[in-house]
Amino acid sequence: MRDKTKKEIEKPRNIKWFFSEILKMYSAEKSFFSKKRVESGVAFFIGEWGLIYFLIKSYATITMSEVALWATIQFAIAGYIINQIQKEKKTNESGD
Repeated sequence: MRDKTKKEIEKPRNIKWFFSEILKMYSAEKSFFSKKRVESGVAFFIGEWGLIYFLIKSYATITMSEVALWATIQFAIAGYIINQIQKEKKTNESGD
């Protein structure tokens, strides 16, 4: 019973911490989150949802060439995100 109450008390603290870290991310203060990774993650999800929306709306009439184009775009988005993460890791390792 106590554990449940403790968890309920900590939820607002965790939510407050999350939003304070998001605000720090766009200020001069150090943040727990990486601005580049958050922005690239948001861009990734927007791109993915756009492709999923296209697939849902046109699945009945989609041609094989459109499927190939859709898969190409999927891999391009994923490759771009992975490439950006690897660049950031190399920069951080050489800067340490």
